Amino acid sequence: MILQTLAFYLFAFVAVASGVMVIVARNPVHSVLFLILAFFNSAGLFVLIGAEFLAMLLVVVYVGAVAVLFLFVVMMLDIDFIRLREGFMRYLPVGAMIGLVLLAELAVVVGGHFVAPEFGGFVSAGPVTADATNTEAIGLLIYTDYVFIFQAAGLVLLVAMVGAIVLTARRREGVKRQKVSDQNARRPEESVEVVKVPTGSGV
Repeated sequence: MILQTLAFYLFAFVAVASGVMVIVARNPVHSVLFLILAFFNSAGLFVLIGAEFLAMLLVVVYVGAVAVLFLFVVMMLDIDFIRLREGFMRYLPVGAMIGLVLLAELAVVVGGHFVAPEFGGFVSAGPVTADATNTEAIGLLIYTDYVFIFQAAGLVLLVAMVGAIVLTARRREGVKRQKVSDQNARRPEESVEVVKVPTGSGV
């Protein structure tokens, strides 16, 4: 029990410190690296509470795909971060206001737990058999009680992906594009040219 408590405080401290460094770090590459470290420690916290499937998803999806993609994009794009920081003081009041609102919401949640503890705790989303594994329990809930919400979330992500592709697809001059209809309409005599080269003269 003591070992689990020490592991919890270690993972929690490193995760919070990494989250702070994501915001404080001046170099965006360092921010992404601290973000990956925060994801790994969050996965460790999931393992401590017995949610190994969520821990695996966090490492595989977020660290293996999203965070690495952020890292590659930041390293490959030549972004002038000095120019981006020029409007920092102008948006500081709005950011401070949003931070205060989030802090007030966290205070209400934590304070409500101490003021009225009978309203706290987790509510079971549905009947899950006791002998089911973590992955089976999540699958039973997602594909039975929440199947429509799960499909709706997938449709929202699909629309967002298509919208991002449409907004970023720009027509540029001088770029050759593939036309499948023209390729299918070509005949062999139009696409193949037989050249007779005399022997010994080369091409």
